[in-house]
Amino acid sequence: MPMALRVAHTLSALLLLSGPLAASAMAETPERLPALNAMSEQASVVGVSSGGYMATQLAVAWPERFSGVGVLAAGPWGCSQGSLNLALNQCMQTRAGQPALDRLDARWAGYKRHDRVGAREDLAQLRAFIWYGGADDVVQPELAELLAKQWLGWLASPEQLQRVRNQAAGHGWPVQLREEEAVGPQELGNCRQGGGSHVLACDEDVAQEMLAWLYPERDASISAATSTTTSATGELVAFDQSEFAVKGLADTGYVFIPAACEEGACPVTIALHGCQMSASAIGDTFVSHSGLNHWAASHQQIVLYPQADSSLSNPQGCWDWWGYAESLWQKNPLHDTREGVQASALMRMLDRLEAAPVMSD
Repeated sequence: MPMALRVAHTLSALLLLSGPLAASAMAETPERLPALNAMSEQASVVGVSSGGYMATQLAVAWPERFSGVGVLAAGPWGCSQGSLNLALNQCMQTRAGQPALDRLDARWAGYKRHDRVGAREDLAQLRAFIWYGGADDVVQPELAELLAKQWLGWLASPEQLQRVRNQAAGHGWPVQLREEEAVGPQELGNCRQGGGSHVLACDEDVAQEMLAWLYPERDASISAATSTTTSATGELVAFDQSEFAVKGLADTGYVFIPAACEEGACPVTIALHGCQMSASAIGDTFVSHSGLNHWAASHQQIVLYPQADSSLSNPQGCWDWWGYAESLWQKNPLHDTREGVQASALMRMLDRLEAAPVMSD
């Protein structure tokens, strides 16, 4: 069977979502995450808040698997050092003082001696994008500035980093809604207050700015090629996350697949929501209206939206950047290494998307 037909058959069996996540659609049982033969050379990972911390963790653990990383409203890699107390008092607020980058660099070096993170030379080749709000009262702005300083110490050139500070913005993911998007003000916060979704109506398309920075050659070439064509399309697909089950993951995740990517050869962007931003908490506000899908449809990019779940140990549905998903007996949880259970699960999802579809008889 030709690849296009195989993928179309797979997609037709999945739950296809082109608008809000209706209650009836959410209730259906999603199918397996498809193998789409995605490009392995240009994957990226982006995230906001706890998802921003996790995005850096993935990039540091497997820099050879990514070409770029985008972080919104988060602080430096390794900041919590496996301690919830430090996460709260040094990595969100700085009541316990600012994290020391030299100590975190020593943490990285210890991991490298045991091959728990990637090579420095691979880390040095990434492109990085950091956005933060000057009025962020959840993760203090100076922590994002420390993250930028940390990345400058890793990258081969400061020209590989773009840092954006919106002085008026609070904590969250800024968006610029398009006329066709029917999202009410109750689903968004204003630019300073995150509201219930932490999606900020700042009239700022951070998704476009970030992905254009992470993919400069593709943005220029594909924008020119598609400027005279009809609007690109794609579909948001629910998939079964239970086969990747580890502590803290929800049962259902989402992936946006442009029509042009059904035959493969498109890169993947892993997009990680923040605390209180999963689909179970805010519906499709993030997975449909972050701006990522619009850029991805025009630039032939697959966007993977894994979903974290809330629990007694993680009531706000955050990604694990302080060690809650690791075994309790571990003196030093390895959440920020290649052995981290959530990080490993996310990489298995990327492996699936980059795998070739299985030939059917």
